[in-house]
Amino acid sequence: MGNNNLTFSRRHFLRNVGLVGAGLSLSPLLPTLARAADTQLKTIKLAWGQTAVCQSPISVALKQGFFTRYGLNVEPVNFSGPTDALLQAIATGQADGGIGMALRWLKPLEQGFDVDLTVGTHGGCMRLLAPKTAGIGGVKDLVGKSVAVSDQASPIRNFFAIQLARQGIDPDKQVNWVQYPADLFGEALRKGEVQAIASDDPQGWLLKKRYDLLEVDNNLSGEYANLTCCVLGLRGSLVRENPAIARAVTQAIVDAQQWTAEHPDETAKIFAPFVPGTVAPGDIAAMLREHTHQHHSTGARLRQEVAFYVNELKTINVIRPDTDAQRFAEHYVPDLIPADAAHHEHHAAA
Repeated sequence: MGNNNLTFSRRHFLRNVGLVGAGLSLSPLLPTLARAADTQLKTIKLAWGQTAVCQSPISVALKQGFFTRYGLNVEPVNFSGPTDALLQAIATGQADGGIGMALRWLKPLEQGFDVDLTVGTHGGCMRLLAPKTAGIGGVKDLVGKSVAVSDQASPIRNFFAIQLARQGIDPDKQVNWVQYPADLFGEALRKGEVQAIASDDPQGWLLKKRYDLLEVDNNLSGEYANLTCCVLGLRGSLVRENPAIARAVTQAIVDAQQWTAEHPDETAKIFAPFVPGTVAPGDIAAMLREHTHQHHSTGARLRQEVAFYVNELKTINVIRPDTDAQRFAEHYVPDLIPADAAHHEHHAAA
């Protein structure tokens, strides 16, 4: 449903940005795509969690040259800390952008962090898991149970707390959320210290497979099936002062997301070296097929999704009740790429 008046071509990008050539400054695991006369490329520092499967399209963008197509020399910065710290790094200029989970970032944004959300990158990757013998068939069955989480403010905890609140259950008083390092989730479950696990991928998918767990719920059911869970955040000053560069970064990520959706097996091979341990590319591809990397919302569509999540977070007292969700979304989601134009541009430029 692309509108030709709203879309723009790759050549239009490069004319506006005023950049030509090709080249990448890559991490050691990614081969450099180099060409002479790359001095006019705009250098951007992009932070990413190299072990997060849902961020594998960044490795695709680097390997396949999506950034250079839009006149960008991206310096990937490995970021292993929590995504709220990543948001702070972007806001303070230590990085120009990065991808994180919306349910983690919206509270710091409410507090005034100068970061704009330019594209929703995909849906999926949050899972509520339990042994098949635990008697937990839905979120309502968590009442009186202990659930392992990575931290008490994790976006995964927030998501399933919202599902409890929707059913009239107080997630703070009626469920016991127990904090563990993610690599101890399986052991906590085995010892009976918890009866369920709230995790994201790759940990969640791998635990489900290893222990033959029931997937009680996830963020791809019901109305969440068509919502993003992760978003690209760019430094606010970059968006204001050089929107053409911000648009180029955003479109390159959109292209990489779509390529991932269409080529999960190839993406898994590109990304496999970054995953710690020995996770088979076939397992990575299986995870990617369960995510919705073809979902890359921008503009008005992303504003609708952000406003929805703001209101959802109010139900568990994370966002202030007097915060205007629509005004919040309008403030933090710029019109770099109009809604419905991103997918059209990917195919027009391929």
